[in-house]
Amino acid sequence: QVLLVESGGGLVQAGGSLRLSCAASGRTFSQYSMGWFRLAPGKERDFVAGISATASSTYYADSIKGRFTISRDNAKNTVYLQMNNLKPEDTAVYYCAQRRNTWSLPTSTEDDYNYWGQGTQVTVSS
Repeated sequence: QVLLVESGGGLVQAGGSLRLSCAASGRTFSQYSMGWFRLAPGKERDFVAGISATASSTYYADSIKGRFTISRDNAKNTVYLQMNNLKPEDTAVYYCAQRRNTWSLPTSTEDDYNYWGQGTQVTVSS
């Protein structure tokens, strides 16, 4: 059974930074791409960033390019999302997800991920 546990969310002022972590267990972490998604009030869950199994490739949503950085530490079975210059519109519940198949590249499609964390709330005040 795969378990993904996010942490690091909180309340921050606009322009501030947060680093989210997602600790994984249950499968060989280093063989799976990982993604971050977010769900804002009144909106659908959106792709934020993705990273390949070996961290050789990363992908970002246009809305956060240049401000967020995804990374991973396969020795610690953890994926991170460094969020800088946060804006009120970044307020959302952030979820990490694990790609369905080994060695597949990350995508922005939710159905390509079959394990999800419980989410961590990020609130950015103006």
